[in-house]
Order: sequence, then C-alpha cells, then structure tokens
Amino acid sequence: MSWFFRIFLLGLGLTAGWAAEQGATPPNIVFILADDLGWRDLHCYGSPWHDTPHLDRLAREGTLFTHGYAAAPICSASRAALLTGRSPARLGFEFVTKLPTAKRPAGHPLVGPPYPLNLPLSEITLGEMLGAAGYATGYFGKWHVSEHSGGYLGWSATHGPLQQGYAEGDQEFGLHPYSYVAHPSAKSTPLAAGDYGHDALTERAIAFLRRPRSTPFFLHLAHYFVHDPIHSRARWLVEKYAARLLPGADPRRAEYAAMVETLDHLIGQVLQALDDLGLTQNTLVVFTSDNGGNPQYSANGPLRGSKWNLYEGGLRVPWIVRWPGKVSAGVTSASPFIGTDLFPTLAAATGAELPPDVTLDGRNVLPLWRGQSSDPSLVERAFVWHFPYYHPETGFSEALVEIGVNDFAISQTRPQSTIHAGDWKLVHFYEGNRDELYRLSADISEQRDLTKQEPARARELRRRLDDSLRDMGARYPTTSSTRNKDRP
Repeated sequence: MSWFFRIFLLGLGLTAGWAAEQGATPPNIVFILADDLGWRDLHCYGSPWHDTPHLDRLAREGTLFTHGYAAAPICSASRAALLTGRSPARLGFEFVTKLPTAKRPAGHPLVGPPYPLNLPLSEITLGEMLGAAGYATGYFGKWHVSEHSGGYLGWSATHGPLQQGYAEGDQEFGLHPYSYVAHPSAKSTPLAAGDYGHDALTERAIAFLRRPRSTPFFLHLAHYFVHDPIHSRARWLVEKYAARLLPGADPRRAEYAAMVETLDHLIGQVLQALDDLGLTQNTLVVFTSDNGGNPQYSANGPLRGSKWNLYEGGLRVPWIVRWPGKVSAGVTSASPFIGTDLFPTLAAATGAELPPDVTLDGRNVLPLWRGQSSDPSLVERAFVWHFPYYHPETGFSEALVEIGVNDFAISQTRPQSTIHAGDWKLVHFYEGNRDELYRLSADISEQRDLTKQEPARARELRRRLDDSLRDMGARYPTTSSTRNKDRP
C-alpha cells in the first residue's frame, strides 16, 4: 500500500487528532508565490519607488523576515524545492524545465548537467501531504516543473498539479502579458484611470476560498506577476511611476513598477476575501517569491546580483507570514530560513504527517516564525545552493562580465555553488576551481573577498560545501570531453 493511500485513509483522523491536541481546529493555509519579485521591491522592504499597501498591511499584521531565502536563483528549481522540501541538487532539478532536445550553450569551457524536465510523480508534494491530511487542495497559476502542454507554461496532462496531489485548480494567465498571446487586442486596450483590471486567476482562486466545505483548505496561488514580458495596460499606473524615475532610467522600470503594484492589488483582493468570509483568524498566510529580482527592472541593492546567480540578490527574497494569535504582528525578524523549509513547517502547523523514508533538506521553522526559538541548530545552520549552469543561454558575450549592484543589466553567471553558515558565505566557481569568501554582517553587498585574509575559514567552508553536495548526489558541470560525474 502506497504512503499516500495509507495516509489518505487516516486524513480526517489526523486533522481531528491535531485539533484535540492543540485545542483548536487546524488552520487553513494560503500560500502566495510571486514570480521574480525582488527582495527590495516592496515598500515594507524599503523600496522608495513602489506602492504596495496590501502587502505592507500583511507585514503589519504578521512577521516580515529579512533573511528568508529562495532555494534556488531560478524559477523551476525553486518551485520544485518549495513543493517537496528537497533541495534542487538532491532533486537533480537545478534549472528551468527544458526538453532534452533543447539547444545547449556553446563556447564555454564547462558543460552543465542535462536539463531537468518533469518533477517525478514519485516526489511527494505539498498538495499530496496536505490532501492526505484531510485538506481541500487547490492550485492556481504557474506550475513550471514539468513539460509545457498546449503552449508556454501550459500544465502537463501527466505531471501537472492535478497529478501531484491538488484536487482542483486553474492555469489562467489573468492580467499578465502572457495572456496577450490568446488575446492580442488586449495589449493595446488601456484600462481606465484607477482600474487595475479583472484578473480571472485571482477570481478563480477566491472562488475556491468561497466553496462551502467542512474541512480546512490549502490554497496554493502562484502568480505570474512580475515575470517579464514587462507591460501594463494600466497606463495611469505607468505614468505615475514614470514621474518617479530618475533622469536616464530605463522606462521599462515604470512598467515594472505598475506590475508590482498590480500584484499587490490582486493579493489585496485575496486578503479581503478572507476577511469577508470570516476566515482570517484561522488562516495561515505565507507570501514569498521564487527567486531574486530580474536585474533589468528590479532594484535589488544593497544586495549584489540578481535572479540567476548565487549572490544575495539572487537568493534573498521577501517572506511575510501572518497567522493571527500564533505569529506575532508588526514584527521584523532576521531569523534565517530557506524555501525547502516550507514543506516540513506546514506539516508542523497543520499536523500533517511527513512522508516516511524521504530525505528532506528543509527543517521545521515554525518556532522561528512564531518567535519562540533561538535554537542554534536552526539559527546558525548552513544553507547550500547549487547552480551548475551558464546564464544567459544566448547573448552571453554581450552580458556584463562582472555581477554588480543595481546595474540594471544582465550579467554573466558561470557554474557556481555556495554555502552560507552563520555570518559567513563562500561562493565556489567551477571555472578555475575558485572561491570567494564574504562576511555578510559587515559586507551585505559582497564586495570584499576575504579568502586571503581568512584562508582556514575558506577551506573549512569549502569542505562543508563539498560534503553537502556529495551527500545530495549533486550533478556537476564537466569539461566537454568528460561525462558528468561526482567530483572527488
């Protein structure tokens, strides 16, 4: 008998047992995932440009985390880790999903591993875990951990969310410019002043919230905003932000800002629906982004780097958690955690049973979310990231050689891995077998490489990085004349 079937038979009993033990009903869960939203893109995270009143409200009513990390600097890998609690290196899912026939970058000294395609059905997802515990599960929006079907980002009929434990859902593009492919006239149809537009994806997610049910629910809402293409039909918003740009700034940043505010507005509609339905008090809301911001539009500074690379700008993302009476309101926390932690943490919050015989890389950080733990094993543990590819895939030679801070341009990312342990971070580059060492508390922008000043520390962190990757069965870049295999 499979794990899922055995737990499914116990599902309602699990939630009832949790309620009896805790003296309360299990919480509803709303997990909202933004796409490519940078760490500093929200007003509550210090953006001087963007208006985000609804996410600012969520932060006031919950806890804002300044040291929350994505599990990868790129979309599919990060999403696979959020879904499973397992690192991209362990999953062998370190890049965006691509067909085996996809053209590989040429002209580099190293070759990345084969591209990932489908998250295996054998992997246990959040939807399967919570569905087995008696939760009504719904997935709405971007999936992107399997082969596209019927067009870009179309859900796979064999490896989509409905085959991975989610009982219902919708892949509707809503207001995002992706929808222009099916509705080309929409792009040239501006919205009236003050109108953000009707987003079918958000409306369908809210309809899921409104369904009568006797069980708790898990809403997994994966927005397409603010991924490019960058465009907004709300020209009144674009004009508002264009007036804020400094002279000479890329005008696309005004379009991007309009998309950020639109995302905030849509999330506000979900929060309002929870209020209207009387669900706010017993609903755990978690908001984050899949990776750091796109450097062409997002001001990630003072963090260095962006989406695609392993400096802080590619990894550190917004994390806001609200659970009235359980998570403190109006608090800013520097407690560190990572995307793989979501899986075991939601298990702890709901009483769901973790899948047996599955190696998880995530930890239960509910004590950190609730401000109840200074356990060194949580606060000081090491995080590891692995990105064994080159980026950009085309136009590499035209990209900036150096990865900078707020340079608003795509840079050359080479195969790299990193370990972050306490105050220290080591970045390893596979070209030339080269390391960089940074002390983040004194150098948040990662400008002063301390490998020469701290050689023993660098060697120790490199050893821990190599050991961790070996334990995960990581795939490595190789020279074009060798097969991919574990490094000694």
